[in-house]
Amino acid sequence: MKCFERLVIHNIKTSLPNTLNLLQFAYRPNRSTDDAISSTLHLALTHLKNKDSYVRMLFTDFSSAFNTIIPQQLINKLNLLGLNTSLCNWILDFLTGRPQSVRVGHNTSSTTTLSTGAPQGCVLSPLLFTLLTHDCTAKFSSNHITTTSLLMT
Repeated sequence: MKCFERLVIHNIKTSLPNTLNLLQFAYRPNRSTDDAISSTLHLALTHLKNKDSYVRMLFTDFSSAFNTIIPQQLINKLNLLGLNTSLCNWILDFLTGRPQSVRVGHNTSSTTTLSTGAPQGCVLSPLLFTLLTHDCTAKFSSNHITTTSLLMT
């Protein structure tokens, strides 16, 4: 399944428009966490050249963010990005109606059906969350939102 998910990731990444936010570094070709850091520092240092100026930075860790994905909202955004309808339908089917149970020792819980979030260990999760939140932009031109992904393995 992970190999198939990687094929889907490749398909999604090659289908994305070039109009995504330039300060979006996660899952973009030729961009990395180092690029995000350099860009952010450049913006801050350039701003600090102005007399009596200051910079505020907020770093947020969305460590459980993949659990918050609402599939239909994601699909609506993927459609707006111009992704293939068949691919969007596959992602919707992949994320909805997933049976889950918990086993501890010899005991297994009853099965419940999940229709939010992404499966645990899903290779697609970080990219899907990034695309879900891609339109989170700064309201004022003096503000900048830089996004990247750092996965710990």
